[in-house]
Parts: sequence; structure tokens; C-alpha cells
Amino acid sequence: MTEFSRDVIVINELGLHARSAAKIAEIARKADYNVWIIKDKKRVDASSILDILTLECTKGSKITLKIDDQSDIDVLNDTVRQFDTGFGELS
Repeated sequence: MTEFSRDVIVINELGLHARSAAKIAEIARKADYNVWIIKDKKRVDASSILDILTLECTKGSKITLKIDDQSDIDVLNDTVRQFDTGFGELS
């Protein structure tokens, strides 16, 4: 298996909170393999809302999204898109 990753910046004012974490987890659960979120060397399961919240990602946080297999590239791209659009919370 080959891993693929993308770096993203949290741009929404509230950072990663329950609603945005739920969106990430919903997308990650569509993956056939593991999806990870990494911040400051701490890696968590992207399909777990609670795990995501433990990262305490505020606005401006840089994180890495990683998938374990190329077959989940659409999951990675969909997750990146959520970050790029501020989870639909930008005015």
C-alpha cells in the first residue's frame, strides 16, 4: 500500500468543532482503508469525531490529511474540499 497525504490549513473562525468534525468523519467512513488527521505529530482516526476534537485545531492550524491507499483518493479530495471551503461556514 502507498500512502497519500495533503496539508491543509483550518480557515473557518471556529476551527474544527463538533459540526466540522462530524463532516470529516462522515466522509472518512466512506473510505475502504484508514484515513488519518495529523497535527503536531499526533495522529488520529478521521472517522472518529471525538478523536478529531482531541487535536484542538483552531483557525490557522496546519494539519495533514493522510490516506492509506490510493483507492481512497476521492475521500482525501472531498475532505480537502471541506477545509478549502471552511466547511460551508465562511460568510
